[in-house]
Amino acid sequence: MSQDLLTIWTNAQLPENAARLLADRVAPHRLVHAAEMSASNLATSAGDSALTEADVAFGQPDVAQVMTSAKLRWVHLTSAGYTAYDREDLREALRARSASLTNSSGVYDEPCAQHALAMMMALARQLPQALQTQLTDHGWPIAQRRIESRLLVGQTAVIFGFGAIAQRLCELLAPFRMNLIGVRRNATGNEPIRIISEEWLDEYLPEADHIVNILPANASTAKYFDAAKFNLMKPGAIFYNIGRGTTVDQLALLDTLQAGKLSAAYLDVTDPEPLPPEHPLWTAPNCFITPHTAGGFDLEFETLVEHFLENLRRFTSGESLLNRVI
Repeated sequence: MSQDLLTIWTNAQLPENAARLLADRVAPHRLVHAAEMSASNLATSAGDSALTEADVAFGQPDVAQVMTSAKLRWVHLTSAGYTAYDREDLREALRARSASLTNSSGVYDEPCAQHALAMMMALARQLPQALQTQLTDHGWPIAQRRIESRLLVGQTAVIFGFGAIAQRLCELLAPFRMNLIGVRRNATGNEPIRIISEEWLDEYLPEADHIVNILPANASTAKYFDAAKFNLMKPGAIFYNIGRGTTVDQLALLDTLQAGKLSAAYLDVTDPEPLPPEHPLWTAPNCFITPHTAGGFDLEFETLVEHFLENLRRFTSGESLLNRVI
C-alpha cells in the first residue's frame, strides 16, 4: 500500500479520551466526521456525503453507500457483529474494487468470554439465587443451596458459533476439564475442541449441561433455537445467549422455563432490545438477564481505537489486516 495520505471517515461518537487518541494517532492522515455521529456500534448510520470522498471508513457506515463509494478501499467496523454487511451484493461490490471489510472481534472476544464464564460459574454456585434470597425473605436455605450447587469439572458444554469469542471461552474453561463440543457448519480441522455438524445435534444436545449460543444474526439463524431444540435439551440444562436475540424463539424459551425443564437461562441479548419492562422473560423462573453488556469494559473505546490504529498501520504497510471479513 502506498504512503499517500488517506481520508478517514468516522461516525463513531467516542468518549473524549478515545476521540483524542484517534485524532492524534491518525495523523498525518485526514480525519473527517459524519454529519450525524452515532453513540451505538450496533446500528448502521444514514448516508453521509463525506463518505463518498473517503478512502477508509471507521464506524458503522451506510451499507448502500459503501457499495457505491468507488474511492472507499477499506471499512473497519466498530463491532464484532456484521449482520447488516453480511450481504452477497456488498461482498461483490467490495471485491470488484479490491476493497476490504474488517470488524472488531479482537476487541470483544475477551470481555464476552469472561462474561459467559462469570455466568456459568455464578449459576453453578447458585450465586444469583443467593442474591435473590438476600433481597427478599432473608432466609437461610443452606441444604437447598448446597445440594443444588454444581461443579463445572466433568460437565459438557455445547457451543454454537465457534468464532473468536467461543475460542477464548474454551481457553478460559480449560482448567475445569470440561467436555467441550463446538457446533460448526464447516470445520477447519485445527479447532482446539471436538467439532460437530448440525446433523449430530440429536445425539449431542441431550447430553449437554450447558448450551452456549454465540450465533450471529442472519437469515439462517433466525429463531434457530426453537421448541424442537429446547425439547432436545435434558432436564436441568442451562441455556446461555451472548450472540444475538433474534437467534432464539423467545416464546419457546419462555415455555421451557415455565415448564421447569431448564434449570436456568442466561440472556445478554434479547429481541427486541431494550426488552420491554412488561415482557414475561423478566419474571420467568430462573431467567437471568443483562442488558447487552457482555462486550463492555472500562477501556472499551480506547481499545477499539487502538485496534483500528493497528489495522491502519497494517493497511498502509500492505500487511494482512486483523479480523478480516472480506
